[in-house]
Amino acid sequence: MAKQIVLNAFEMTSAMHNSHGLWKHSESKRHRGYKDLAYWVKMAKLLEKGKFDAVFFADVLGVYDTYKQSKIPSIKDGLQIPVNDGAFVIPVMASVTKHLSFAMTVSTTYEQPFGNARRFSTLDHLTDGRIAWNVVTSYLPNAARNFGLKDMVKHDKRYEIAHEFLEVSYKLWQASWEDGAVVEDKEKGILVDSTKVHEINHSGEHFSVEGPHLSEPSPQRTPVIYQAGTSEKGRAFAAQHAECVFVGGPTAERIRFYANDIRRKAQEYGRNPAHIKVFCFLTVIVAETSEEAEAKYEEYNKLWSADAAKAQFGGASGYDLDEYAKQDPSQSFEFKKTEHGHYKAASLTKDASKKLSIKEALERLEHIDRNAVIVGSPVAVADQIQQHFEESGVDGYNLNHLVTPSCLEVFIELVIPILQDRGLYKKEYKEGPLRQKLFSHDSSTLPDDHPGSRYRAGSLLASSQ
Repeated sequence: MAKQIVLNAFEMTSAMHNSHGLWKHSESKRHRGYKDLAYWVKMAKLLEKGKFDAVFFADVLGVYDTYKQSKIPSIKDGLQIPVNDGAFVIPVMASVTKHLSFAMTVSTTYEQPFGNARRFSTLDHLTDGRIAWNVVTSYLPNAARNFGLKDMVKHDKRYEIAHEFLEVSYKLWQASWEDGAVVEDKEKGILVDSTKVHEINHSGEHFSVEGPHLSEPSPQRTPVIYQAGTSEKGRAFAAQHAECVFVGGPTAERIRFYANDIRRKAQEYGRNPAHIKVFCFLTVIVAETSEEAEAKYEEYNKLWSADAAKAQFGGASGYDLDEYAKQDPSQSFEFKKTEHGHYKAASLTKDASKKLSIKEALERLEHIDRNAVIVGSPVAVADQIQQHFEESGVDGYNLNHLVTPSCLEVFIELVIPILQDRGLYKKEYKEGPLRQKLFSHDSSTLPDDHPGSRYRAGSLLASSQ
């Protein structure tokens, strides 16, 4: 069977998400509906109709406040604020779908592994194994202050913490409960066989957890692990732990470079690179004709908020673009390492198709970047998606939607059938939990080559004796 596109809807339980200023559009229902269960029920049914593999819920723990050294530009345009906790809408969406899965973002820098493990086990139970964890290390200075820290944890240190966080999580999910621990023996009066439930007694540099895990094993035991990162540390972390990796880049060639690098690193860690799915972002403006699509693009541009775009770039990169605007506009816009994330910065510097001046870099954020959006008729859009899919080597996409839900509705109506007819997209879902749907190893639990599998119940106990 030919390789088919895996498709996630890029979402957030917030008023706006990566569609700066477009809350003003007459068809936008997100900024009012995001806090209503009925909105998410309709969204779930729409996405399952379109055979989407998952909803990918992004999240933040603070306000973007690097641009102009102020929170005002972000708050004014609803840049990922107000935002609710996505964990609470997932069971509702799962209750009205059978196959649609859910990836939820949780930070390893500010959360604790014990509580997080129970949260994901609970969600995995309630969704019948349709849950994934997008592992992030968080980069907003405001988030650090919200959790009682004076300064952000350094970029590389955040990944050190993340490695240990995953180690504790694997012990809780894999080692704490043996298969068959829940016996329901009415004659002996035993619901759970205590000899098959174990403390993990983890004592490390950042975490100390006795256990046992409070939840019995869920359908996948460990949620599917998602991760995004283009820095050296980020790619190494993804190669070691992630089953689904998000990479960014301005060209198919650059995305292929990152994808190949992660797969190569995964092999060095003893993993099968076929057990990693690589994703990138996809933004589409489609209409019945190319002329109508171009008119939509112009309409969206008129509503675009450059300030919100610059605020997001600043928070993600650590670059205050208001300060850059005061410099010589002809100077080169160069990459500089900060303690924030590296993806956004790289997109306009070392990953850009050509070296940009400060003026050119700032102009990229003044409007919807045409280089980052596919605009056209259904056939033209499908052609470009197919070309990118084949040239980049990715396995799928995180689909942005500028006006919600109309952009999703039109994409499902006009583009999905063409991709299906070309054999590039499934017509029916594969049965089973998310991990079985995604991979050919046909297991709902971690494959043997994944580092988390070495903590399976019994193996950890045996190694400590």
